[in-house]
Amino acid sequence: MQTQERINGKDLINIGIYAAIYCVVMTAVAMIGFIPVCMPLLAVLCPLVGGITMMLFYTKVKKFGMITIMGTIIGLFLMVTGMGVWPAVFGFVFGLLADFIAKSGGYASAKKCTLSYATMCLTIFGNYIPLYLNIDEYFSTRQSFAGTDYVTTLASVMQPWTAPLIFAACFAFGALGAVLGQKLLKKHFEKAGVA
Repeated sequence: MQTQERINGKDLINIGIYAAIYCVVMTAVAMIGFIPVCMPLLAVLCPLVGGITMMLFYTKVKKFGMITIMGTIIGLFLMVTGMGVWPAVFGFVFGLLADFIAKSGGYASAKKCTLSYATMCLTIFGNYIPLYLNIDEYFSTRQSFAGTDYVTTLASVMQPWTAPLIFAACFAFGALGAVLGQKLLKKHFEKAGVA
């Protein structure tokens, strides 16, 4: 069911609550990044685990702009926590694209919600861009917690050829996370009229 109403205070509260939950989930999952060989797994686990929270959020989305704001908040959170400007850019761009995809299904299509969330998960790839562009510069400001061994190991893991695989993983596991979330939250989806 699509509506022409503007985003109101209740919508903003919902966005804020679910953005906060999603960011906490991402932060918890990101702890595995302290093991350098596990860094690529963030493109798998964040979209997968976050799918449950986001699908619950999607049951509240009936207005264009809500998903864009959510993606932007997530991107800004990643930027503020030291991941550079790329996640903020990706958060807005892929959040907006995800919003258009969900809107094309009238915010009532489970398939479009799946595609929408998978698209928004491409925001996570923004975290990896500095590692591909200039890993030495990336770690120049992180010497306090990243020793030489960590940097060397991570550089050997994050080879340029892994970029398309990680990009694809963000999308694929976002779709899988959405499907998992929909199955676990089936009653909520039925109540919200999402089929």
